[in-house]
Amino acid sequence: MGKNMDGKKLKKMLYDYKEGSLSLDSIMLELKKQPFEDLGFAKLDHHRAIRKGIAEVIYGASKTPEQILEIASAMSAFSKETILITRMSKEAALYWRNNTSLTLEYDEISSTGICGKVPNADGLGKIAVVTGGTSDIKVAKEAVITAKAFGNEVEEIYDVGVAGIHRLFANLDKIMSANVVIVIAGMEGALASVVGGLVDCPVIAVPTSVGYGANFGGLSALLSMLNSCSSGISVVNIDNGFGAAYQASLINHPKHGGANENFVY
Repeated sequence: MGKNMDGKKLKKMLYDYKEGSLSLDSIMLELKKQPFEDLGFAKLDHHRAIRKGIAEVIYGASKTPEQILEIASAMSAFSKETILITRMSKEAALYWRNNTSLTLEYDEISSTGICGKVPNADGLGKIAVVTGGTSDIKVAKEAVITAKAFGNEVEEIYDVGVAGIHRLFANLDKIMSANVVIVIAGMEGALASVVGGLVDCPVIAVPTSVGYGANFGGLSALLSMLNSCSSGISVVNIDNGFGAAYQASLINHPKHGGANENFVY
């Protein structure tokens, strides 16, 4: 276990549970507090999966390639079967491949990497990822890869924005059959309101920084989505495909909040 939970304490807790002097809930509460691993520059929260249902993810931006690999190696040594790395640079991916035998599936479009195996989908239904334009696919791919890493089946529907709304209508069967819809759009962000007015499931809107000057780097789309008159829409931050997929997975796995309870990454 971690620095705050040694084998002796764990064995005593299990013995007390066996003898009936300690409840299962008490053991689970203690385990939810433990452990973390101190790497000096990072403190790995190995038990986040117990507390939240989804384990820690490596945010690669502003980390050196060496730091990313050291964190991932420690997670792998702790029996994490799938390790998700977001905002991972091409340089970090190249360093990884030249300095470790750990596998890495790297998507250059979204700057997202997965070490290990992707779990089988075990959610209640599909997550549909819908974009207004092709320019939004970078953010969409981050959402898609994240959702799959969390054990979800994903339907990808790209370039169906309101400038040619007949394209959206041609894909309504796929969108309406989803359990959660992630709508990703820049410019004025109107697509989220349109989809929100058509489906009977939660819609998670992701504003993107795609747009001309008055788009203000995605702020106009963000405000449009926040002010939507369609019900059932929640909004994450600009370009935050990861955050949208995280929330969608919680909805799609209401019991454990991620992939099945034995899955950690």
